Amino acid sequence: MSQNEMNTTDADEDDALVSPQPGAVVDDDSTDTAGPETTLVEARDLDVFYGEEQALDSVDIEIPENRVTAMIGPSGCGKSTFLRCINRMNDLIDVARVEGDLLFEGKNVYDDDVDPVALRRRIGMVFQQPNPFPKSIYENVAYGLRVQGRTENLDEKVEQALKNAALWDEVEGRLDESGLDLSGGQQQRLCIARAIAVDPDVILMDEPASALDPVATSQIEDLIDDLREEYTVVIVTHNMQQAARISDKTAVFLTGGRLVEFDDTEKIFENPESDRVEDYITGKFG
Repeated sequence: MSQNEMNTTDADEDDALVSPQPGAVVDDDSTDTAGPETTLVEARDLDVFYGEEQALDSVDIEIPENRVTAMIGPSGCGKSTFLRCINRMNDLIDVARVEGDLLFEGKNVYDDDVDPVALRRRIGMVFQQPNPFPKSIYENVAYGLRVQGRTENLDEKVEQALKNAALWDEVEGRLDESGLDLSGGQQQRLCIARAIAVDPDVILMDEPASALDPVATSQIEDLIDDLREEYTVVIVTHNMQQAARISDKTAVFLTGGRLVEFDDTEKIFENPESDRVEDYITGKFG
């Protein structure tokens, strides 16, 4: 079973992870990106190990709701490992071990009473390589909705997801064609449509444009800019210019799996606190 299918595997139809955490605060008025920030995802002293190798070391971060947060840093610094912690995709790796707290809406997602499948319904993921299912464009988008039994007004939901992914105008008359027949950029937007069709709260993106040409990359970046109006987006990218263009917040991971600095994107790129971050941003290493 593919990782994307794991996100939508059949489980209890209740979208909640567990009963609401006492004291957890969710600001329903935070969809205005000009308003005060509300923390949606938070790591506290987070360590991750693959066997004896430590991939993340004491990560502390508060990711705000309805913002785009970029994770940058050299290869092997833990960016993707952190991303996969948020919706417990690391559970699929036998030797992975997570210590510390990873909170979503104030609830530790690694608590025993959290259902990983229900978690992945609320925290979707888009991978580096576009991977549409060998199904029609329509059925690719409808897949998660069918698994969850949410088939009422299915045509409308599929259409809206494709519109939200900026793909509807290009495929409106081709919904019965295979998703595999689309271009690379279109396939990636189809995967984004599939992820948002089930109405998640968070969309994780692991290098979503690295395999695309400049035109398709620009389309993905424009789409991410639109998605922040309704979703919290966390994106891993090796492209620092891309992070500067599209993100509100930037986290800089460096060697040893350490989060060295996290701040507003403009500050990270123009006036970082850490000399190590400045050296990385200016190309002195990495």
